Amino acid sequence: MTEVFIYDHVRTPRGRGKKDGALHEVPSVRLAAKTLEAIRDRNGLDTSYVDDIIMGCVDPVMDAGAVIPKAAAFEAGYSTRAPGMQISRFCASGLDAVNFAAGKVAAGSDDIVIAGGVESMSRVGMGMSGGSWYMDPSVNFPAFFMPQGVSADLIATKYGFSRDDVDAYAVESQKRAAKAWDAGYFKNSVIPVKDQNGLVILDRDEHMRPTTDMQSLASLNPSFQMPGEMGGFEAVGIQAHPEIERINYVHHAGNSSGIVDGAAAVLVGSKAGGEAMNLKPRARIRHFANIGSDPALMLTGPVDVTEKLLARSGMKIADIDLFELNEAFAAVVLRYMQAFEISHDKINVNGGAIAMGHPLGATGAMILGTVLDELERRDLNTALITLCIGAGMGTATIIERV
Repeated sequence: MTEVFIYDHVRTPRGRGKKDGALHEVPSVRLAAKTLEAIRDRNGLDTSYVDDIIMGCVDPVMDAGAVIPKAAAFEAGYSTRAPGMQISRFCASGLDAVNFAAGKVAAGSDDIVIAGGVESMSRVGMGMSGGSWYMDPSVNFPAFFMPQGVSADLIATKYGFSRDDVDAYAVESQKRAAKAWDAGYFKNSVIPVKDQNGLVILDRDEHMRPTTDMQSLASLNPSFQMPGEMGGFEAVGIQAHPEIERINYVHHAGNSSGIVDGAAAVLVGSKAGGEAMNLKPRARIRHFANIGSDPALMLTGPVDVTEKLLARSGMKIADIDLFELNEAFAAVVLRYMQAFEISHDKINVNGGAIAMGHPLGATGAMILGTVLDELERRDLNTALITLCIGAGMGTATIIERV
């Protein structure tokens, strides 16, 4: 199989996913186009040699619909020879776009692929594309369907994480993100979003609350107790896990991922493709995997897929220098650290989605780029990137510096 290299990555800042968020005026296609423009210009790409553009988009409807990466390529002024494809695996879409690209390069069918994702959650609300998982009883009954927040609280209850545990994790995420921004760790990968007059709309993640402390979080009521108790979803969780007598509701807006807008792009290719465009590889994609997991717990997929990936790659947890796990909810990361006995100083070292937000289709590509930058900064070699996924799935990728 052909070796697969990562040559570059960029992302937009994350804007608050509300109508008063800085990026609300920017359609999804324009956010995606900004990353395509940056990847092209930073690397001097002749876009007629781009074999594919693959982007994750979880809700590809309204102005995010109609094969958004191809539309973004038109917007960015790419050669008409560059095709596009959008995919959705819920929260892992951006990482799986990179994995799809890696598979195509490894198979020898492509030499240069741009992969990533986009989500404008202020313009296209979460769940706008609908689906039988939410609405068809023949599907959601056997899937033990419940809101993800209730599943996160089920995880916290099952594995013994208290309100103080999840709040303390959230405070640390905010501190790490603020420190990373202040130290300039993101300056080479985050591209400012500008308006049509060239004026900067946003150049820094907008969702962060660096002054967050345990006292401010303690004032927040649990967000998922009402749907759990009044909506009947607690009963669903207990039916799937009868060892639990009742759910302890610990998650709220302050220790869950933020709803934001954003886009990311990763330049992937073969050695021959990189040499043809005078590109210097930064890392290789060693292995990747997907898995289905417990649909009621739903968000423990990162544990399961990491076990699968390590077994297939012949690697051990000790072989991984840094871990990046999307902070969908604090308990997701706490459970991962618990399962593999990972120290917090090796995972999400620059904060995560609790502080900076989670633009669904883009996050996987964003956190891959974040950990690649950190490997270079620390002169380390290997990283594992993983995300939990709706309906009970997991995706993970191992990269290695070149």
